[in-house]
Amino acid sequence: MSHITKPLLSVQKFCRDNHVYFEFHAYIFYVKDLITKKVLLSGQSNDGLYVLSESSATSVPQAFWSPCISATTDLWHRRLGHPTPHILDLLVSNNKIVCTSRHSLAQCQSCPLGKSLRLLLRPTGHKTTVPLDLIYSDVWGLAPMFSSDGFRYFVIFFDAHTKIYGIIR
Repeated sequence: MSHITKPLLSVQKFCRDNHVYFEFHAYIFYVKDLITKKVLLSGQSNDGLYVLSESSATSVPQAFWSPCISATTDLWHRRLGHPTPHILDLLVSNNKIVCTSRHSLAQCQSCPLGKSLRLLLRPTGHKTTVPLDLIYSDVWGLAPMFSSDGFRYFVIFFDAHTKIYGIIR
């Protein structure tokens, strides 16, 4: 099949990643939600291959079409740039996205880091000549949520000479 120019899809990976299943018939196929059994995508066969395209979406606005129509709240949170739970609830209630679970967001490590402020260091007038000659430190916390290791405070050390930094939780 060297004449195929479009990417092929691993049906098993697609089903596992998106909590769906495929239903194949002689000339048509359906992609259905595992829980609701609702048809999410459908398409026809073309030269012996089943074609999945954007026009295959049956009930989701085209602006939000992706190979994964329904996903968990956590996945939508990451896909949409880490919006607040309130924004996600609005999108779900207005049928803009479909969530397979509407539980509260798990601990997102990126959110506290992305929302923290970075203050500039003022010149000290001290010129470093060797590593560890001048160390800056900063304590950050109380973080709004626990890290994956259960911490809410962090200490950052920065070597002015080598520009190497370390974070201690």
